[in-house]
Amino acid sequence: MSAYEALAQSYDRFTNDVPYTAVADFLEQVLAAHDRRASTVLDLACGTGSLSCLLAQRGYNVIGTDLSEEMLTVAYEKALNIEGERPMFVRQSMQRLRLPYTVDLAVCSLDSLNYLTKPEDCRETIRRVFRSLNPGGCFIFDINTPFKLKGLDGQVFLDEDDEQYCVWRASFEEEENIIYYGMDIFQRRGEHWLRSFEEHAEYAYSVQQLTEYLHEAGFSEISIYGDRTLSVPREDELRIYFFAGKDAT
Repeated sequence: MSAYEALAQSYDRFTNDVPYTAVADFLEQVLAAHDRRASTVLDLACGTGSLSCLLAQRGYNVIGTDLSEEMLTVAYEKALNIEGERPMFVRQSMQRLRLPYTVDLAVCSLDSLNYLTKPEDCRETIRRVFRSLNPGGCFIFDINTPFKLKGLDGQVFLDEDDEQYCVWRASFEEEENIIYYGMDIFQRRGEHWLRSFEEHAEYAYSVQQLTEYLHEAGFSEISIYGDRTLSVPREDELRIYFFAGKDAT
């Protein structure tokens, strides 16, 4: 089963601890720190649209893109409940990004770039993001660090509530530089439980690798931060943020 096909309906339950408001606050802190302004935003790999909807409620004009039709269906239904301008959702892969208009800000949250397990796909995604930005625009994204991904090797995790149950096992393959998550998902359907299996994979990108891709794409101002802090990342940081700015001319 393809990634997120079964998980889409359970994703928000299993990620109810994700502090989307704090993430949105930090994105705005980074913008302010670099003296950037934005009114139009791309939420790249938007998933079920939680961040897209939150940014729209803050007054941004948002386009959310994702490859998963199932995740976008949830995002669309979620957006129906917000007031004001709703996000526009488009089904696209990251490496085939093509927007109807350019934007001031592109964001990619919750380690979505790690899911590009072919480095050339990541390089192409960054190129396309650069071309999708207005002059003076910027790209803010986070990744799971190699330190975190390698540390997950052999771990087994459990998420559950009254309606959903998920067991996932992690295995890091050194030669591929990829961690694989095998996920057994059980979802209640009346008196019965439906079992499905998905495999997810993340590539362990280094700061040096991504910085090189950003420079190649044309970004001129690059900063790296710890997890939702404007400080330099620690060596044992689990998640880091990148800011990449495009020249105004």
